[in-house]
Amino acid sequence: MPVWGKMKILSISDCVDPILGDSIDRERFGDVDLAISCGDLPPEYLTGLVDALNIPLFYVRGNHDIRYRTSPPRGCVNLHRRVRLFRGVRFLGLEGSRWYNGGPVQYTEQEMRSFVRRLRPGLWFGKGVDVIVTHAPPRGIHDEEDPCHRGFMSFCQLIDRYRPIYFLHGHIHRTFEHPSQRFTQRGRTKVVNCYGHILLEIDEEALAGARRQAGLSRLRFRRRRQILR
Repeated sequence: MPVWGKMKILSISDCVDPILGDSIDRERFGDVDLAISCGDLPPEYLTGLVDALNIPLFYVRGNHDIRYRTSPPRGCVNLHRRVRLFRGVRFLGLEGSRWYNGGPVQYTEQEMRSFVRRLRPGLWFGKGVDVIVTHAPPRGIHDEEDPCHRGFMSFCQLIDRYRPIYFLHGHIHRTFEHPSQRFTQRGRTKVVNCYGHILLEIDEEALAGARRQAGLSRLRFRRRRQILR
């Protein structure tokens, strides 16, 4: 019988939070298993977090992370257009914002749709994805109407097709009176604005059950297609 547990994730974005600096509270954050950066943070900040907590860190670049090409964060994993496993959980990353002034790490909707399309074979054979990490939000969820802060419609399609448990993003700077204001539910997926920092948990037993259900749904879908043929 498998031994189930809970994975604790520290997700950060856009704002250097003093609470995660040199005097980080190791009693509060010492049981974190994995850190995730949703972008627009100095590479030294990510490196310092890895050194302080001695944990792995996955990241995507934001539209202001132009130094990462020459000075990437040490000991961290660039998740852009990749699927990575950690303790059996599948993480996928997509960097950048909507195109607005021609700067680096900006993409049109068509470009992002092309990235997603190229990921589909790997996602199918890898049986989907559990956590999606981006800088920009999905279109119509937590985004804004100015060209820079509009979300990607292709992210909505990604959520609907693969039903991850979490969709983590940054880019939208907001102050939250309560952590619940960070969350929006879309189907099975919790979309989370990770501005500043937030602690999240993944229940591995619940995730295994959700995967079994998703597998049955895919099997029923294939059978319906065979019958229609």
